Amino acid sequence: MPNALRFYLDENVQVTIADQLKRRGIEVVTVRDLGKLGDSDHNHLKRATDMGYVLCTHDDDYLVMAADGEKHAGIVFGFQDIQTIGDWVKGLELIHGVYTVDEMENRVEFL
Repeated sequence: MPNALRFYLDENVQVTIADQLKRRGIEVVTVRDLGKLGDSDHNHLKRATDMGYVLCTHDDDYLVMAADGEKHAGIVFGFQDIQTIGDWVKGLELIHGVYTVDEMENRVEFL
């Protein structure tokens, strides 16, 4: 796995966030990029984990999966009605700068 965190944005997180992160040199992929819109949450989490990407979402189903012990490369959760695009970009940029890949493993961070 690379040393720098990489982010996997599920279909509920705005694509503009990915664009902004890419401009900052942060590696990010969206569900749309992968052609996986409509796939199950379990498949998204497994794919992100297999790819070594931290999953970013508004969907609390992922929090349940993490609490149930499902292994993952990290989850970042934000509330859709509270965080703005700027909040997401700043928060993910901070997480990217603070945590290592190993530190994010099976960790859930809230924006």
